[in-house]
Amino acid sequence: MSTPRYAVRVAEDPTDREACFAVRKEVFVGEQGVPEDLEYDAYDAGAVHVLAVRQDGVTLGTGRLLYGEAAVAQTGAGPSVGCLGRLAVAGQARGLGVGVALVRALEDAARARGLAAVDLHAQTHALGFYERLGYEAYGPEYLEAGIPHQGMRRSL
Repeated sequence: MSTPRYAVRVAEDPTDREACFAVRKEVFVGEQGVPEDLEYDAYDAGAVHVLAVRQDGVTLGTGRLLYGEAAVAQTGAGPSVGCLGRLAVAGQARGLGVGVALVRALEDAARARGLAAVDLHAQTHALGFYERLGYEAYGPEYLEAGIPHQGMRRSL
């Protein structure tokens, strides 16, 4: 049986955003035990959200890009650095390249906004994934929502 294809695109309307939030709830709240009130924040309203959608309409993954003041508040870096986050791939879609496609779409969105680099807060178990995509770890490990994280950056 062949794997259904998917497309990655920017979330354009409230229905798309709800699909993004549903995947985040499945992965972060359901699987990882992140409290729901920490998963959704004021930054969601102004962020660029992307989603991977299978041909039959099933949402497979999502991620978001913060830029401007929101990114500065999250990363402490300058205004030329975006903040990639909330990258979540549904269990059924892991291993299909969805995560890579989402990261690349977010990087494209960052370039389109004139950003020179992207920072992220990687869960430490995912460091290898991001390193393969060109991200470099910096600073000490820390806890976020009770989960070990590491700051990472990639120049665009």
